[in-house]
Amino acid sequence: MQNSFNLADAPQLFVQSAETFYTQALAARIYGDKSAFISCGFKGFQDTLWDVKGRHYFKSCYVEGAIDFIFGNGQSVYQDCMIHVNVGLLPEVNQGYITAQGRQSAKDLSGFVFKQCTIMGSGKAFLGRAYGPFSRVIFEDTNMGNVVAPEGWNAWNFRGKEKNFMYIELNSRGIGSSPSKRVPWAKTQSSPSKGVSWAKTQGASQLNSYSVESFINQDGWIPKLL
Repeated sequence: MQNSFNLADAPQLFVQSAETFYTQALAARIYGDKSAFISCGFKGFQDTLWDVKGRHYFKSCYVEGAIDFIFGNGQSVYQDCMIHVNVGLLPEVNQGYITAQGRQSAKDLSGFVFKQCTIMGSGKAFLGRAYGPFSRVIFEDTNMGNVVAPEGWNAWNFRGKEKNFMYIELNSRGIGSSPSKRVPWAKTQSSPSKGVSWAKTQGASQLNSYSVESFINQDGWIPKLL
């Protein structure tokens, strides 16, 4: 699934400034609960994949974009997926954002979990920015290329709410995975609801609730679709 708007194969869009033409252009919008996508591709620039709501499983998929290109309130696991940042296609755009997760409260079940994924591409992009006051994104065993911005995370419109975010990185590798360069509010927190360093200090056993089985497959629906 592809939406070519904003992409470099439409040069007529770039006559004027970035502020004029770079805008949302969905490649896919997913509402349905218990939806699985196997070896699918999603390509766009801004807001490529609207992971709206419900439990979703993405396996061996390809997702490409630059700005908030995986966003919404889905309760989703992305496993063995290729995350391709294409910020470098448009030099007018200084930085991108891979995720914009919109969890609204501590009781909200939504969140994005990335397992054994690869992040590559061109330009620089944050792992995520907060699309909600309790935004939740977890990267586990992910290979992060140099496309990942050193700061990692952005509070966006929820500055002052950082203690409520759950932004976790566990056992990631690659040049873009250095926790020492992450934003201070992410790397210095120490509880499960307060940031990156919790995963480093507490270990993988504390993340069992974010396994495929516990997070989205509690009633065993995924094997029935495969």
